[in-house]
Amino acid sequence: MLNLYNTLTGKTELFKPAEGMNVKMYTCGPSTYLQPHIGNYRTFLFEDTLQRYLEYIGYNVTRLITLTDVEDKAITQAKKENLTVEELTKKNEAIFFGDFKLLKIKTPDYSVRASSAVNQAAMLVTQLLDKGYAYWYKHEGAMNVYFDPLKFSGFGKLAHLDMNKWPKKRRRFHMDTYPGTPWNMGDFILWHGCGLYNVCYDTLIGSGRPAWNIQDAAIVTQHLGFQVDVACGGIDNVVRHHDYTLAIAESVSGKQFSRYWLHGGHLFVNHKKMSKSTGNVYYTNDILAKGFSGDHLRFFLTYAPYREKLNFTFEKIAETSKKLDSLKNMIKDMQTSKSEHSDSKAQKLAKTVLPVFESTMDNNLDVKTAFDNIYGAITELQGAALGSEDIKSLVADLRRADSVLQCIF
Repeated sequence: MLNLYNTLTGKTELFKPAEGMNVKMYTCGPSTYLQPHIGNYRTFLFEDTLQRYLEYIGYNVTRLITLTDVEDKAITQAKKENLTVEELTKKNEAIFFGDFKLLKIKTPDYSVRASSAVNQAAMLVTQLLDKGYAYWYKHEGAMNVYFDPLKFSGFGKLAHLDMNKWPKKRRRFHMDTYPGTPWNMGDFILWHGCGLYNVCYDTLIGSGRPAWNIQDAAIVTQHLGFQVDVACGGIDNVVRHHDYTLAIAESVSGKQFSRYWLHGGHLFVNHKKMSKSTGNVYYTNDILAKGFSGDHLRFFLTYAPYREKLNFTFEKIAETSKKLDSLKNMIKDMQTSKSEHSDSKAQKLAKTVLPVFESTMDNNLDVKTAFDNIYGAITELQGAALGSEDIKSLVADLRRADSVLQCIF
C-alpha cells in the first residue's frame, strides 16, 4: 500500500488514482535556455523512481514532462549566443535527453515543448477572459493578458498562502520569472503581446506568445486533459509556479487538477545553493571526469529522502559510490558460491529481501532505507550456506528491486 506525502494537504496519504490502475503523471521539466546541472537531475530522478515504483506495483503510468523552450530567459540567452531560440533550446534539449540515458531515466510518454502548445495556451486564455479570471492590459506597447489571483477561490492552496495578506490594490508582474523565492503578490502574466520581443505566434487571440505561467497548464491539458493523478517538481516550483498552473487549469474546468503533488528538495554544494554566480554548478560531465559512473551519480542523488536537502561534495559521492560498488561485488561473489544446500536461516533471510524492499518503498519512496536493508541482508549472507537455486531466486529478486533503483546491475 503506497503512501506518499502530498504537498497539497501537507499529509502522507494512501495513493489512490482516479481510474483504477491507470495513472496520469505530470512532471515539471527544464527551462532549456541553459544546460541542466546535476541539481536539476535530482528532481528528475525522484520522479523517475516514482514512475518505476508505480509500474513495479502494477500501475499503468502515462507520464508527461514539460519543456520550457519559449520564455524571457531563452530569448535573452539566444541573443547572447547569437542563436535562434529554437537552435539554443534544441541544443540543450539534446544534452538533457543524453543525460537521461546516462542516468537511466525513462523517457516520458510525452516530452512536450511549450512552443508546440501555443494554440492550447491561447484557448485557455480565451476561456479565462470569458470567465472573468483574466483581463487585457497594455504594457510597454504590447497588449498582454494577466490573471487575477483574487478571482480564484482557493488561490495559494498548494503553497498554503495566507491570502488575507494579499494586497487588495492591483499590482501586475510582467516578466515570465523573477529572481529569488518570495511571492510576487499581484496579478501574473499569461500572455505576452507582440511588442518588446519579436518571438510571436499568430493565434486566435492575436499575435504573441504564452507566458511561462500558463505553459505547463497548456501542455498538460492538451495531452492529458484537465485532471491528473500526480504532479511533480522541485521544491522551488511551489513558489510562483505550480499554484499558477493549478489555478489556471481549475479556473477553466472547475475540477481538481491533481490529486497528489510531490516536490523534491534542493541539491546544495558544500552547503551552498548551486548557482552559476557562486561558481559551484556541476554538470554530469564534471562527475564523469572525476571517474564516477552514471550509476554512481544516480545512486548518490537518490540515496537520501527526496523531500530533504542533499549536500554534494566529491567526498560524499566517493563514499556512496564505494557502498554501491561493495554491494555489486558481494552479489558477484555470492553468485560464484558452490553450495548445494541452503542453511535454513540464510534461506529465510534471502526470502525477506523483496518484501522488505517493498514495505520501505511504500513509505513515501524511502530509497535509502530500502537500499540499506538490501545491503545489510547481502552482507549477512556473505559466507552463509545458500544453494544455487536459492541464489538464483535471490538474484532475480534483486533484479526486480533494481528495476526501480536502476543502479545495482
